[in-house]
This record gives sequence, C-alpha cells and structure tokens, in this order.
Amino acid sequence: MKKIAAFFDIDGTLFRDSLMTDHFKKLIKYEIVDEKIWVNDIKHLYKAWDNRFEIYDNYLFELSNCYMKAITGLDKNTLDFVANQVIKLKSDRVYKYTRNVIEEHKKNGHLVFFISGSPDFLVEKMGAKYGAFKSIGSTYEIKNNIFTGNVTPMWDSDSKNNMIDKLIKIFNIDLENSYAYGDTNGDFRMLSRVGRPVAINPSKELLTNIKSSKKLKEKISIIIERKDVIYKLKPDLDILNV
Repeated sequence: MKKIAAFFDIDGTLFRDSLMTDHFKKLIKYEIVDEKIWVNDIKHLYKAWDNRFEIYDNYLFELSNCYMKAITGLDKNTLDFVANQVIKLKSDRVYKYTRNVIEEHKKNGHLVFFISGSPDFLVEKMGAKYGAFKSIGSTYEIKNNIFTGNVTPMWDSDSKNNMIDKLIKIFNIDLENSYAYGDTNGDFRMLSRVGRPVAINPSKELLTNIKSSKKLKEKISIIIERKDVIYKLKPDLDILNV
C-alpha cells in the first residue's frame, strides 16, 4: 500500500530564521570562529537582505560559502555542541501554522520528511525535536572527526527533487495525495510534484514562478503568517514591484 508523505523545508517554512545563520553567529559568540569573517564578508549582505534591498536566495548562497570556509577544519564535537545550543535556545521560534500542521500529519499517520539546505547535523536535531520521520540536510563531510570543507548541497531545487525520487522508491510514496511545504524557489520543484502543495510566506521569486505555472497555480495553497494571524491567499494575487 502506498504511503502519504508531507515534505517540509525548514528555514523560512518551519523555523522563522535560518538554522545555519544562528549556528554561524553562535560559533562567533563562543569565539570559535573569528568575528571578522562575518563583519567583512557577510554583514553587508545580511543588512541588504534584512532591509529588503537584496534577494534572500542570493544572501543565502553567499552565506553558505562563507560558513563552509569558516568551519573547515573544526571538529565534529565542537560543531555538535554549538548545534545543541542553537536547538536548545532557538528551536521554538517557529511558525504556528507549520508547527500545528506537522502534528496533524503525524496524527494522520503521514510520513513527515524535513528536507533542508541547512547542515545535516542541525537538520537532524530539528527533526528529532519535532518528530519528523526522516530529516535530510546538506551533507557536511566529516573525516577523522574533522569537517573537510566538502558539502553535498540540499538547498537547490534539483537536489531536493532528486532526494524525493529516492524517498518515493524507498518508502513507496503516493505523490498525488502527498503534501509539500516551502518558501523559496529552491522548493519550487518539490511543490510542483505533490498533489497538495503549500507555499508559506513565499519569496517573490517563488510566487512569480507559481503564477507562471498553470498546473501548480491550480492546486497550491498560499499561507501568510504575520504576528498572530494566519492568512490563506489565492495564487493569482498581484505581485507589487515595490
């Protein structure tokens, strides 16, 4: 018998920030990583995105590269210690809608998958907290207990799509009756493949691509959560170029 799955992105879909960003900041706070790396290479991009002058995906790509270089050579025990602190202090900072819908899927016996571009050692801990059936992040290669600097990404649309292909075969998933939740263009193909896609606080790029895809536009739900109010919108709303 085929199984129903629910595929969740984490950053911006469940978690109201970026696990990788919080991990990076904690490494700096504990003086494991030099603060100059953030100040010289990332801070201006972060401010540009935070002030809405930069596209989030561009900021995230540069952040990923800088983060990868900063932690190369660090030992797994250190990375895990700081990851545990991030989960302990920040993991409740999630969207109410997503937290509740995860619980509904679990109650209904659906297979809950977390598929995220954040590092695997963070994604696995977040998955454990929220009871995901399986959690998959970008693979940060560890050899002799040291991060080598090699990463197998899971933040792009193709990587997530390929992973879903594997999960379908392993767990005999019925895509037509399955769900997917995402917020950026890296989630576009994942959303397109399932019968019940949901875009949560979608980026402008994702929303533009949804509107240009007749098939996806007809079946997707768009959820906006602001303060303590959750809105469900139609995908044909105008995108304002402001």
